[in-house]
Amino acid sequence: MMNFDSTSKMSKEAMDSMLTTMSAMTKGFQQITAEATDYSKKSYEDSAAAVEKLVSAKSLDKAVEIQTEYAKTSYETFVAQATKMSELYADLAKEAYKPFEAAAAKVSS
Repeated sequence: MMNFDSTSKMSKEAMDSMLTTMSAMTKGFQQITAEATDYSKKSYEDSAAAVEKLVSAKSLDKAVEIQTEYAKTSYETFVAQATKMSELYADLAKEAYKPFEAAAAKVSS
């Protein structure tokens, strides 16, 4: 009977860890999706604004200046977004692993 209780307890702990992990992953993917959506929307709006400026440019020099500024800002925004997304993915991995840290500590001791 003692073995059954021990197995039952281990099964419950494993199930709790899995559910906690799934919850953390769901929350993390929701954050990542929201961030990607916001970035896509802002990127589209910035592109549209740059095209409007280019169309209204009076000279070739002004058009080159607008395009150069747009390329610079787009690159900086992309790098910042890539950094933010990588941090979100790292946080997701850490949160998903947390419930198993205690189990791993029990096994190794």
